Amino acid sequence: MVQVRLADAGDLHMTWTWARGAQGFGTGYTPGPDVDEAVRALAAELPGGGAEGMRRAFESGALATYEDERRLSRMLAEVLWPPGLTDQIRQVSARLGRPLMRLQPSPRVAQVPWELLAVDGDGDDSDVRLIDLVDIAITAPASLRQAGTTPPDPDPDPDPDSDSDTVVLVLDPRVPGFRADSPLGSVLGQPGSDPALLSLVQRRLDAGTVVPSVATPAEAFRRTDLDRDWLGEALRKGARRLMYVGHVSGAPVEGGQSEDVTLHLCCGPQTTGMTEPVRTHRPLSAKDLLLGTLPLHADGVPGAQLWPAPPRVALIACESGGDLRFAESFGLATAMIHNGARLVTATRWVLPTSFAFHRLAGLPESVRPLTEAVVAVDAAHEDDDPVRHLGAWQRQQLDRWRADGRIEQSPLLWAALTCIVR
Repeated sequence: MVQVRLADAGDLHMTWTWARGAQGFGTGYTPGPDVDEAVRALAAELPGGGAEGMRRAFESGALATYEDERRLSRMLAEVLWPPGLTDQIRQVSARLGRPLMRLQPSPRVAQVPWELLAVDGDGDDSDVRLIDLVDIAITAPASLRQAGTTPPDPDPDPDPDSDSDTVVLVLDPRVPGFRADSPLGSVLGQPGSDPALLSLVQRRLDAGTVVPSVATPAEAFRRTDLDRDWLGEALRKGARRLMYVGHVSGAPVEGGQSEDVTLHLCCGPQTTGMTEPVRTHRPLSAKDLLLGTLPLHADGVPGAQLWPAPPRVALIACESGGDLRFAESFGLATAMIHNGARLVTATRWVLPTSFAFHRLAGLPESVRPLTEAVVAVDAAHEDDDPVRHLGAWQRQQLDRWRADGRIEQSPLLWAALTCIVR
């Protein structure tokens, strides 16, 4: 395993240390203006909020065509990645097999898809990416880990301290006051219309307890009763996993308030919380998850007691892992780790839905890239080694992208996913 840490101090500084069977260390450095230019170039190609931001990513963004994406990934590697670390990775891999990289990004480069970095440098015909060489986990901010200790494996038993087999599924909940075709509408389409999603729920039903309790898989989608009180009750009863697929509304990085990022459940405007209602809906903020009702009542309860997170949490929604871009990271992914999660799968940028692929790329309705990503994350969280399992799926997507260059295999969607570990 190699631990990589990046720090912003005007310039970008990197250190790395090998552990667990391998020895070595090193440092890297990139001038600040070069980093800023590379980060701006990446941001210009990512899907943006709103219809126009998504349309631009599909029609002219670099991640939509293989050659443009490879050029972007080479540029990012040339600026941000030290060749000496790549050489060490190759040496360790030849002796011990594919290593795990635990990478702690600085806020300035937290949105970089490290998996895509083209690290070969051997000419136009070569295309070796960082994920070809290592499995990558993003480490949570140091404030959430005990100083001076060796980081735990990111692939422990899902819940070694509990015999609960419950999986909590929050799949495309209906947000009060928003139609299915509105900005906070459906992300997975008509309930019951997607065989792969129905199969996912059926597998969980066959394997153990699913909350909410459903008689048929279709009943798990677009529910109206999955509010914060329901979620808290479900989590306090014990669970080994939580999977949320829906909407997250980010907070502006320039504002510096990562705790203002919100997750959208079925909460009405009368729900108790620290976020202002949006129409007839009060979102659940990271501040709620962290502080609970402490600021609201004299006998308030901290968020970790109201919403204790299971060991593995999936937040498949736009910029659900965006809190790592803040100097003080108190967003949704961080809140889940603070509340007990040991691994959170989240996203770096705005996710295109399958409907966006249909409308903007002309794909048939039978092709559902978001569904494939949801199924892949679900399978990874059921595996003994979720980081390696998700990385293997991403390598499969990359192989298809290199071979065919089809838009449904593009990194627009799958490269947004990352595993954040304690």
